[in-house]
Amino acid sequence: MTWDSQTVWRVILKAALLFGLTNLAFAVFDPIPALGRISLYNKVYPGRQRLPYGDNPALSYNLSPNDLNTMFAVHEVARPKPNDEFRVLVLGDSSVWGFLLRPTETLSAQINAAGLRWSDGRAVRAYNLGYPIMSLTKDLLLLNEGLRFAPDLVVWVVTLESFPRDKQLGHPLVRNNAGAVRSMINRYALALDPTDPALVERSFWDRTLVGRRRDVADWLRLQLYGLLWAATGVDQYYPETYEPAQRDLEADVAWHGLRPPSLPAEALALDVLAAGVKMSHEAGAEVLLVNEPILISAGRNSDVRYNFFYPRWAYDDYRRILRQWAEAHQVRYLDAWDAVPEPEFTDSAVHLTPKGTRLFAERLLAVLRPG
Repeated sequence: MTWDSQTVWRVILKAALLFGLTNLAFAVFDPIPALGRISLYNKVYPGRQRLPYGDNPALSYNLSPNDLNTMFAVHEVARPKPNDEFRVLVLGDSSVWGFLLRPTETLSAQINAAGLRWSDGRAVRAYNLGYPIMSLTKDLLLLNEGLRFAPDLVVWVVTLESFPRDKQLGHPLVRNNAGAVRSMINRYALALDPTDPALVERSFWDRTLVGRRRDVADWLRLQLYGLLWAATGVDQYYPETYEPAQRDLEADVAWHGLRPPSLPAEALALDVLAAGVKMSHEAGAEVLLVNEPILISAGRNSDVRYNFFYPRWAYDDYRRILRQWAEAHQVRYLDAWDAVPEPEFTDSAVHLTPKGTRLFAERLLAVLRPG
């Protein structure tokens, strides 16, 4: 079979036309959310025990997608809720997600290992919706999605570094889910700028198949990694060694440009916290607010700072503000800031060893009792 030049050009023209129409349809109809809901997890593979996150897919069998549907469809929380389950969502940063911890060593896993039952006999089952990088708005975005799965209780684990105004819109998930974030800003009158340039505004080209190729590739790779993850249980890279969290500290009293003697409450994104509580109540879920453990250093300048993140004056004021806020809003509150001794922190002032996580879980389980 031989092709003349006219046939070749017709084939090229048809291919170009098909390519163009496909990209046009992609931009107009945006099939990424629908694609994200299609998953082999919870069907062919078990659901993952934590949200997908990873920057070294070849070693972690994991990656960091931006599409929320893709993230939740691979998680075990997407399974149908059993009638005898008291469902708990656990929100927070990388300490809750479980950096350097195995899936069975995380805070959520420790709660599940306790075999707790609610007052009506339902089995308490915790789902890990923690996600690395501190930001209350990132937590709120994940909570907004997680409430689709009918939780009975939300355990929101926070720390001061999640509260600064200047950190609320910088998280990659927040940046790349601008529509959902703007909707929350408007719905709950958050003191955040919906026109902030940090929020990614996709052009027509960005919405085409070519522009969304990373989202498509992430979805496909995450399905393929499911087989390796199911066979090994590995969902993050565990280095043989790591740099321990800093114990000897600088004598710097500043925190995000603020200095003593007092921390102004308006510098903290308490409105985002209030939105999460209201959002949960609207969905029929109660909230337990938890101030997570931090490393309390005994090293150089530990009289000035608790750790790398926090000067003492700012953190002490934060604890007072958060306690008063919880009391004023009638939110159950646990201050577990000193629940874990200094040796049980790993590479960060909030990342815990398995033993440290168990100590934190014990403090949490003492108040997580049937109501």
